[in-house]
Order: sequence, then structure tokens, then C-alpha cells
Amino acid sequence: MVTTVPARRPARSARPVRAAGALGASAALALSLTAALGAAPTAQAAPPGGGKDVTATLFEWRFDSVAKACTDTLGPKGYGFVEVSPPQEHIQGSQWWTSYQPVSYRIAGRLGDRTAFKNMIDTCHAAGVKVIADSVINHMSAGSGTGTGGTAYSKYTYPGYYQDQDFHSCRRAIGNYKDRSEVQNCELVNLSDLDTGSAYVQRTIAAYLNDLAALGVDGYRIDAAKHIAAADLAAIKARTANPQAYWVQEVIYGSGEPIQPSEYTGTGDIDEFRSGTWLKSAFQGGRLADLSGWGGGLLPTDRARTFVDNWDTERNGSTLTYRDGSAYTLANIFMLAHPYGSPNVYSGYAFTGHDDGPPNGGTVNACYQDGWNCTHAWRQVANMVGFRNAVAGTGLTDWWSNGSNAIAFGRGGKGFVAINRESGAITRTFQTSLPAGSYCDVQHGDPAAGGCTGPSYTVGTDGRFTATVGAGDAVALYVGAPGGGTAVTGGASFTVDAATSWGQNVYLVGDNAALGAWNPAAALPLSSAAYPLWKLDVALPAGTSFAYKYVRKDASGAVTWESGANRTATVPASGKVVLNDTWRP
Repeated sequence: MVTTVPARRPARSARPVRAAGALGASAALALSLTAALGAAPTAQAAPPGGGKDVTATLFEWRFDSVAKACTDTLGPKGYGFVEVSPPQEHIQGSQWWTSYQPVSYRIAGRLGDRTAFKNMIDTCHAAGVKVIADSVINHMSAGSGTGTGGTAYSKYTYPGYYQDQDFHSCRRAIGNYKDRSEVQNCELVNLSDLDTGSAYVQRTIAAYLNDLAALGVDGYRIDAAKHIAAADLAAIKARTANPQAYWVQEVIYGSGEPIQPSEYTGTGDIDEFRSGTWLKSAFQGGRLADLSGWGGGLLPTDRARTFVDNWDTERNGSTLTYRDGSAYTLANIFMLAHPYGSPNVYSGYAFTGHDDGPPNGGTVNACYQDGWNCTHAWRQVANMVGFRNAVAGTGLTDWWSNGSNAIAFGRGGKGFVAINRESGAITRTFQTSLPAGSYCDVQHGDPAAGGCTGPSYTVGTDGRFTATVGAGDAVALYVGAPGGGTAVTGGASFTVDAATSWGQNVYLVGDNAALGAWNPAAALPLSSAAYPLWKLDVALPAGTSFAYKYVRKDASGAVTWESGANRTATVPASGKVVLNDTWRP
């Protein structure tokens, strides 16, 4: 039997969540430490160039499931990188944090073996997606037992790799984050802390990273980098076969602490944790208008990887999470549209307990089933990856806000986004720097050969266009995603409050062709980004009267109609009819 303690993130100095404009210097991540919690080290950095700088972190996905996602979604949508959870052998247990207690450097964890890992890399490369491996090199396990690949181990003794002399002599948990020596030489929640200043340890770690590179890994996320001296990390990197390989480092900012993220920028990029706390502050209780200076006072943009959340922060409450509905979706949209840093889209799973491991042991049979959130595949998020790729190299232009929670901005003459966090819709004529033409609204339709599957907007020769942006919604246009769908001069905005079970989605069907002509097979899917609110905008000519109903479909395709009479509405002579409904069981 394996003897373990949860790999938890120690408490940091607490900090209030303040309005984004006031955050500046003090946004240290406060992470809880309780006996039952297990918080693995977080993510970090900003991938290099080519106009494809967006990473998708598929947290605790099995490697064969990652490969399928690269082919089906990540490659086609333009993601540059996929970050996978640690491949090395680790302690046994169903909890997510067991992946962060290694017992060897064999590729033999619960997410797949060496063959599956290699196949995943090859498949992702074929789809145009590079692979970042989460690499746990600060420590080994906190206990004794038999690993996921059959390795027998005890604390400070890992056959074929390390013995007692390879670990720091401080054999106690870190207690004071104001003490540099303690943070980097004592034990992160009793995990055996490697002596990374040792030449032997450095060579052993470098050999593991070289093995990953030989299999095709393009870069590394260095877990718990704050607990490794910057000089030690530089020495380890210098010992690798390719010291120019991409590194992203987990160095959490702590106000007043001696170890700061800026110390590590010479080795690679850094996850900018303050970007996530700023976004929570603005999108949950603050003002979007304060985001005009987002990124100011943080790490340099070419060294920062931004994120809305990760597996640690979604569990400790320091950032937004998938449970925050439209605020979460809009924060991801903002991050992808803004030029600061390089975005990392976190795609995890629903959980009820802090320690909950991945559904089905990491096998993703289908998105939106078994608890898999698949944030990376949401239209509102995934289509913004194409937006970001199209606007690469441009700065922030044409900033507008209403002084509160509606904002809009451009990316030079290549893209424009409007975001509405107000409680009601806004209608405005926006000034852009876009060339005149028709543009697909990629928040509500997909760019397609010959046009757009959703609504389009026409930008005039003066760079202006008029749009109604619903509450908790956005509009995004970019050069390279031309219009061709129905021009938005009128239509209907549908919102229905409907609870569903995993695998179920909500659709709209009505009495005209645009609404599926009462055929459930042609029903229009609504977005669950603001769950339990499901939303959809449909372009319909002014004056159109129509009848409609909502239906649920499950994974097998079975259809459940809501009860009651047909709903009815009429599109006004100008603008949209806004419909706010509740599912009738």
C-alpha cells in the first residue's frame, strides 16, 4: 500500500481582491493549506512566435485523448501549443495531485505509457500543435510505496535515480515564505526536496528532460520553480541537449517575499499569476473599464504567460472558474483579444471535492460529458484563437468604455472586440480601424468557406459599425473572417434558464427555416457559456413573426421537448427582440 500525504500548495501571504486598476504591486496569490487539500504546482510562461502563441492546458487528460483533441480542435482552431500533465511515474491514488509526486522519470503515469506519449506528440505535431510537458523536478514523493509503473520507493530513496545524499538537509516543511533559504531548501508540504545545486542531480534532471525532447517534446513547464534557485535552474537548462528549448516556470508572485518572478526571466517565461487575479477583480465585482491598463506593472509582455485560471487557482478561489458563467467566458475572450503576454487557456473538469481526480482516469470520451468542461473548444473561446493569430503584431487601439462594465477595443487595423458585462444589452456605433467590408461575428458564428455560419456586421469606409451586444456577451470581428451570413440589422436574442445533466445540451427550434422548421435534427444549439443560462442570437428580418420552443438533446441524440404551448415573438422594425425564458419541464 502506498503511504502518501497530499501534495498541497502552502499558504501564501494573503491579499485582498481589489478593483483591477488598484492592483499594481500587491496581488500575491493566497493559497489555502488544510489537511485534506492537495494543490499541485501551477503553470507558467509565454510560448514563442510564429503568430500562434496560445496554449491549451488539457489538465489530467490521457495522452490518447490529447491526441484526438489536437486533431479535432486544437490544430483546426489555431492553437500553437498544448500543455500536458506530468508524464513521469508517480505515487498511486485517484487524486489529481498524485501526478505531482514523482517516484521515477519513467513515462508510466496514469495518463499513458511511453508509446501513448510518443503517439500523442506525433499526432499533435501533424496537426500543427507543439507539445509542452509539465515537468516536476523540484521534488519527489512525500512517502513510500509502489509507483504507477511498479517502482518500489521510499522517501529519499528512488532506485536508479536518487538516494539520501541527493536531497537537501532541511528535512521539514517550509514555514516562512519570507526566508529565501527555507523556501528553496526545505520541503514543499513534506515532499522530498532535491538538492538541485548538486551536479549529479542536475545531470539526472537534464537526462529526463533530454529523454522527453528525444520523443519530440517542444518545451517544458517547470513545476514549483520558485522552490529552485534561479542559478540552479539555469545550470540544469545548460546541461540539456537543447538549452534554447522553450521553458515556462511557475514562480508565484508574493508581496514582500524575497523570491520574485523577475529573477527567472533569464531562463524562460513565467506564468503571471497577477493577470488572473486582475481579471477576477474586474469581471467579478470591479469594473471592466479599469482594464485599460491591464498588464502595466507586471512582467514584460514577452516573458508573461497569462491565464484566467488553472487547477490550483480554481480550487483556492483566487481566480475565476468555470462556475462563474459569462464572467469566466468574457475574461477568456478579453485575455485572448488583448496584446499583453501569451495566453494559456485552461481546460479542466468539473469537481465537487478539492482532491477530485480526472473523470474516467483521464479518458475524454466526448467533450461536455462525464464532467469534462472542454473550455478550449467553446466557440466563444476557440474562435478567439483565430482572432489572436490574425491580429498578431498589432497594438491596442480604439479603446472605448462606458466607464463601467462595457468595453471595446481594436487590434490595429486587423481586429475589434466589444465585451458587455452590464446587466442589460448595449447598442452602440463603434469606431474601429478596420478596413471597410463585411465581417463574421466569430462570437456567434464560425468562419467558413464562402462566408460565415452566423451573423455578420458591415464596417463602413469610416471604420464604424453598429451593434447590439447582449448582457454577458461579446462581438468579435477580424480581417480574414469575412461576412457572408445574414447581416445583422435585426433578429432575436434568446436566453433560457435550463438545468441539464452532463451530456445534455439545449437547442432552439421554430416554425421557419432559420429556426429549423420544427425539425429537431436542424435545431440550433445554444451556448452554455453562462450556464445555467443558454444563449443564442439569430439574424431574422425586421417584422418577422415566429413560433419557437426549446429542446434538450443528450449524447445519444435523444430529444426532449419542453412542455406547454409554442412560444411566439416578433422582430421589431429596428434592433432585436430580446427573449428571456425559463425551461418548462
